[in-house]
Amino acid sequence: MIDIREIGEDETELAGPALLELRPRWETASRLTEFIDNELRPAGYRLIGVFETGSPAALSVAGFRESRSTAWGHHLYIDDVSTLPAARGRGHADSLLDWLTAEARRLRCTGVHLDSGVGPTRAAAHRLYMHRHLAITAHHFTLDLQ
Repeated sequence: MIDIREIGEDETELAGPALLELRPRWETASRLTEFIDNELRPAGYRLIGVFETGSPAALSVAGFRESRSTAWGHHLYIDDVSTLPAARGRGHADSLLDWLTAEARRLRCTGVHLDSGVGPTRAAAHRLYMHRHLAITAHHFTLDLQ
């Protein structure tokens, strides 16, 4: 049996293994947990996860925040959606998007937004987002300063 629930600050490490699949730059779950708890959570970042009975770590996770901007008004922004390789193809990310859409409605947001990287490893994620009727509405530009 699976359970989808919010991951509290005292249990961020439960999201670490799944998040590292998407964000390997942090190298370890403890570094990622520290960054999330010390930098992101104080700015409104939240986590949800898919948990399987008997498994302590989340199989799939999503990080998000409620936000406001001149471009999109009041919206829910999804920072991260990631699933452990062994748990992919079982609908976990789709279930997380259901939860996130319901949360956006509960918060009375006018939309849900996310950016997704490009390249061959992102094809499955893009199929999921298109299946969920998320539209590609912009280009994201970046300038690396490091």
